[in-house]
Amino acid sequence: MLSVRDAEATILNAIQPLDNQQDIEFVDLLMANNRILATPVTSSLDFPHWDNSAMDGYAVRYADVQQARADKPIILTVLEEIRAGYQPQVTIKPGEAARIVTGAVMPTGADTVIMQERTYQEENRVFIFAAPQPEEFVRRKGDFYQAGKELLPAGISLTASEIGVLAAAGREQVCVFRRPRMAIFSSGNELVMPEEMLKPGQIVDSNQYALATLVRELGAEVLLLGIVKDDPTALKEIIDYALANADIVLSTGGVSVGDYDYIDKILVSLGAKVHFRSVQMRPGTPLTFATFPNSLYFGLRGNPVSALVTYWRFVQPTVKKLAGLSKGWEGKFLKVRSHSELQSNGKMETYIWGKLHLLNGVYQFHKAEGNYSSGNLINLAQTNALAVLPVGQTLVYSSEEVFVLQL
Repeated sequence: MLSVRDAEATILNAIQPLDNQQDIEFVDLLMANNRILATPVTSSLDFPHWDNSAMDGYAVRYADVQQARADKPIILTVLEEIRAGYQPQVTIKPGEAARIVTGAVMPTGADTVIMQERTYQEENRVFIFAAPQPEEFVRRKGDFYQAGKELLPAGISLTASEIGVLAAAGREQVCVFRRPRMAIFSSGNELVMPEEMLKPGQIVDSNQYALATLVRELGAEVLLLGIVKDDPTALKEIIDYALANADIVLSTGGVSVGDYDYIDKILVSLGAKVHFRSVQMRPGTPLTFATFPNSLYFGLRGNPVSALVTYWRFVQPTVKKLAGLSKGWEGKFLKVRSHSELQSNGKMETYIWGKLHLLNGVYQFHKAEGNYSSGNLINLAQTNALAVLPVGQTLVYSSEEVFVLQL
């Protein structure tokens, strides 16, 4: 049985991120949200594209106004008004100024902007009542970015700010990694679909729905393969099909040590390298991780909470790293104060689900109410964090600090 840390290292070291030419595609910019940038982006444009004003006011020569005071204003002649999108037609000479608005191009000869609150204009004359700093309120060409340098690195997730930068750089399309493909199925004779009438001993398969939702939230493609009975032949056929069509195969059920748990033997018969079959954690101890030349396989326990906890702890970082994300694919752990008393037997790394609340700027962890069974999906609803009690720790008192995995 591997420790959680060793299991995580084994999984992450086995991942080969998407980086081949066939894994790259071009998409329209408006379709690129949450996609992973495949190649670095440069631009032929400087940002700003030209010297421009950062304030409504007057474009002046600093040498003309450096002695301005409230009781001794400097008076300049206003030659023109420069609006945004307008190319200045004049050169500012000693004793001259131009009315200018925020974002407008600085006229030749001017090196400073006086904010309008420090001025008074009368016809074509402006009175300057306070001395500015040299080059105050002027944004110089290339201050933010110089043409030809790297604008965005490969391996980042594209969100609104990055897409805005790409649009500003004139990109209509962007080069991204394809979406990872994940096949999901559940095994068990007792499982039925939600639309079916329940018979004694049957339960609805909730795992496919929850796991498919989580995978899609990461931007991956999902291949839902349904419910497979506890039959070695049927299981082998579906696993073989999944391996041929997905980067990651995710199954729930059939990985414990019961008479009808066939998954591990089937994986070996198909040529898998089975790295481990259990992890020192609760819930989620039975966990099979295996690799094939072109696929990864996760066999999760069938109990709904176990399946979700092991997904959050191990599968989610896997999808992010496989997708080409260069960093930030690790789980997000926070140190917070526990509002609840938390208990463990100390023999396993224990995950307790609950909710983070922000109180006076400080996060507190509140344990979910109800029965703590790995089969009880009900009290997992509306939770957003897992408190983690390491091996050897049996108790966290209320108001003590605890690490939580933010979901």
